[in-house]
Amino acid sequence: MESLESIVLAQPFFAGLEPDIAEMIAGCARNHVFEPDAYLFHEGEAAREFFLLREGDVSLEIHISGGTTIVLSTQHEGDVVGASWLIPPYRWNSDARARTRVRALGVDAECLRGKCEANPRTGYAMMKRFAPLLVRRLQAAQTQLLDVYGRADRP
Repeated sequence: MESLESIVLAQPFFAGLEPDIAEMIAGCARNHVFEPDAYLFHEGEAAREFFLLREGDVSLEIHISGGTTIVLSTQHEGDVVGASWLIPPYRWNSDARARTRVRALGVDAECLRGKCEANPRTGYAMMKRFAPLLVRRLQAAQTQLLDVYGRADRP
């Protein structure tokens, strides 16, 4: 049986992480399995956990008027689902739905935030990994908006 610490260290998102920090993260983690169409979380709910995908695909979705659902992005094995745990008010800004059977490592947000506060090295290690993720997702949203609304006003 694989230890949670070895699972954390095997995730591409945590590549190069120091073993003692991986141990702290593992102390906040647990394994999950989500069947197809199961929700990992819903927009507006408290962001109590984030997920490292070990297997499967998860779509991040928003619902707009008229019952239409828009898929913002699809995350795959090795990706992280959920960054709202990191920024107050700690609420999800989309739904996350399993597209296939998903095996994920869930990390308790309150537990990890407490460890980040108590140990600045851990907090810095998390920020070094989550800041680029947030920037990539913001850039992807910007690109998606440009695709929808065009570039008529751009040179």
